[in-house]
Amino acid sequence: MEKGRILLAVTGFHPQRWRELLSAEREVVLEPDGASDPSITYAVVWKQRPNLLSSLPNLRAVFSIGAGVDHILADPTVPDVPIVKVVADNLTQYMTEYVVWRVLDHHRQGMLYRSQQKRKIWHEPPQRPADDISVGIMGLGTLGRAAASVLLSLGFAVNGWSRSERPMKGVSTYAGEAGLIPFLNATDILVVLLPLTPRTQGIVNYGVLKELRKRNGLGGSVLINAGRGRLQKDADIVRALEDGTLKEASLDVFEVEPLPKTSPLWSHPKVFVTPHAAATSDPVHLAPIMLRQMAAFERGEKLENLVDRDAGY
Repeated sequence: MEKGRILLAVTGFHPQRWRELLSAEREVVLEPDGASDPSITYAVVWKQRPNLLSSLPNLRAVFSIGAGVDHILADPTVPDVPIVKVVADNLTQYMTEYVVWRVLDHHRQGMLYRSQQKRKIWHEPPQRPADDISVGIMGLGTLGRAAASVLLSLGFAVNGWSRSERPMKGVSTYAGEAGLIPFLNATDILVVLLPLTPRTQGIVNYGVLKELRKRNGLGGSVLINAGRGRLQKDADIVRALEDGTLKEASLDVFEVEPLPKTSPLWSHPKVFVTPHAAATSDPVHLAPIMLRQMAAFERGEKLENLVDRDAGY
């Protein structure tokens, strides 16, 4: 199988470092030579413009720079070729660090202590042990399972919910529509790591948040979303915080990004905001993985971490 060129099509950040690393083994271009460029065999993309890939006759596979692939599937003109999602140890490590950091901060009452420090208040509130707190992870894929493993090692009770059965040792697992409410009812800290699909869009809404366990060692329910912004309804989260349905929230993703300066989430005293930074794709780690996959594919081997188009992830 002859080597072709890589089309690097990214929106929202500078492509130069990606281009340098991918160019170590292949020719990389930022634009095809016309809509039907026969030299393009692979596309490495992030929020590529619509129709960009539709007419490339020799396109063999599309690689996503980020963990999500909804930006690719949103374009119905993407050819029927394999789509590869990112699975890398460092990306999993970054997400695990973020989830554990935010769970521990809420568990150890970081928001309260920061508020007390500003007001120079010396007060130690009661602290519950980790095994009194139930962390529920929505999405038991690679990222969710890695975070669950570390949380279990710290002594937390861990629940998991996914579209289909995904058993995991030590984790109380729930699946599908029938399992969602029982999962929420048993959860104190809700961690959202779901992929964005038509079924999951807007799933983190007021109705769902109302089902979280009310009486717990935290003094209220907590939301952590490090998945995709359109999984949640920002206004519903604000409503839940205002009426006490939620005690606190840590949000790394939002319906509109960058988060508009007019959003009340920026200044809400019960919200911790990060700028979609939980697990940043690092080209130093990810570009070599993509190049290895391309070389293996050309030797007749199967691509790994393929997207199921019907499932949407």
